[in-house]
Amino acid sequence: MNFCTSCTPAPPFPDKGFLLLHNLERNFKPSKFTEYADGSLSIPYSNVKELASLLQDLHEQTNTSLLKGALSKDPEQPLAYSPFSYIYERVIYKDLVSIINKGDFLSFFQPIVNLESGKIFGYESLLRSFDPPVSPFKLFDTAIKTGMQSILDRRARELAIIARSNKIQRGVKSFINFIPSSIYNPEHCLQHTFKMVKQYGVSPDDLIFEVVETEKISDMEHLKSILETYRANGMKVALDDMGSGYSTYEVLENLKPDFVKIDREYITDCHKNYGKQTFLKNVQALANDLSITVLAEGIETEDEYTFLQSIGIPLGQGYLIGKPEETPAAQEKLFAGVVQ
Repeated sequence: MNFCTSCTPAPPFPDKGFLLLHNLERNFKPSKFTEYADGSLSIPYSNVKELASLLQDLHEQTNTSLLKGALSKDPEQPLAYSPFSYIYERVIYKDLVSIINKGDFLSFFQPIVNLESGKIFGYESLLRSFDPPVSPFKLFDTAIKTGMQSILDRRARELAIIARSNKIQRGVKSFINFIPSSIYNPEHCLQHTFKMVKQYGVSPDDLIFEVVETEKISDMEHLKSILETYRANGMKVALDDMGSGYSTYEVLENLKPDFVKIDREYITDCHKNYGKQTFLKNVQALANDLSITVLAEGIETEDEYTFLQSIGIPLGQGYLIGKPEETPAAQEKLFAGVVQ
């Protein structure tokens, strides 16, 4: 696909209109419908509750894996056909869809420090919904299910860049998450991000774009092209959750990110677990060989921090150091409650 059809907000579905379907199984026959020469069906609905009930019946009674659909006031002029699952999720979770389209968001900051010195290296930018408050996981999970991940992912990048320009001094790094499936064509889909970097006077060298859900990536060549596009525009890249289900050596050697985050599963109680210690040491050794900087996330105790420091892990973040906040925590506010 050479264009970002999902980068614009989903159009609102009509409260009263028609559900148009392609590839519907013939064993499902609604009470009212019009069938066209190409085999597609038009099913009228008089309100959203009736539409939700119809979609639920289809979801439960038919195989919808190949089913395409559209919602329109005029059955002769559908806006666009999309997978049935997108329509189903957008109607069933219409309130969340509305938040993704036009909700109020903020970009929070979680500090990242040099483990040796304890000094601030940067902040991870994290999207937060505040009116109404919705968990980030629920938002992104709904965005993916409804095919709206490009919209939410782009908004998160925009807000991170704007917030950084106002609140973080030059030289301090920003880790900004992105979902690879939201970027169909890197050269096209990322132009808006690059323009915003210039517009807000942010130094590209201070930006580190972090792949999330790396273990679910099936097209490594596509991911590589995304990372190369970021780098070609002066930015750095990172992979998250190292160790959570994909080949450490193969992925690192193939993609050669500037940074790699170790999954918090390997950080919790690492000071007393020999298997985790072995894994951490191996990742650090491999990263050194490939000139990759390792970042340990999810540090919650002093013992974990001390062990990671002792084996040479350079960077870390976690609640021990500081929680995500709307205003970036200053150096003197880090390690709250920890005796230095």
